[in-house]
Amino acid sequence: MNRVLLLTLSCCLLAPTVFAQAYTDNEAKIRSAMSAAPNSIADMATIIDWPAEAGGEMSVLREGSRDWTCLPDMPATSGNDPMCLDQPWLLWADAWMNHKEFQATQTGFGYMLQGGTAESNIDPYADGPTEDNEWMTEGVPHLMIIVPDPEMLAGLPTTADSGGPWVMWRDTPFVHVMVPMPLYEADE
Repeated sequence: MNRVLLLTLSCCLLAPTVFAQAYTDNEAKIRSAMSAAPNSIADMATIIDWPAEAGGEMSVLREGSRDWTCLPDMPATSGNDPMCLDQPWLLWADAWMNHKEFQATQTGFGYMLQGGTAESNIDPYADGPTEDNEWMTEGVPHLMIIVPDPEMLAGLPTTADSGGPWVMWRDTPFVHVMVPMPLYEADE
């Protein structure tokens, strides 16, 4: 339940349009959330929903027994971006969404195997392309990794065009490794 509270607080500052419901039935939301990660994770994860309105509570769609939390596609984004996050990533998400300081204290993993939304590779708060923000025009299915010491990432590629893992949002507290994965189709 701490995870639910953490994400509830995280979403309170998001624009009200984020809270419009793209899915109206809970089973569709659960299917969306579960499509973010392999069945070995999603089958046992807690699944929560975005609040219906700004400042609202996140509801638990399904209790889970593992240390993973999955969310369905975020209604206000243009891409298909459900996600499954472990505890370190939930802390990361809270800090990012609420513009708070963040320092990972342990390695964390997050899955977004449906791709995501177009975004900047260097600016975690960019809302559109500019000449210098390395805008990525489409989401890539991926595994995300955060580490306690960003110096551990020195020497890794820093752009998606390297053909493999790369460091995203470098030189920010939200730096992480993006590992491209194939589009995932969950078992029905």
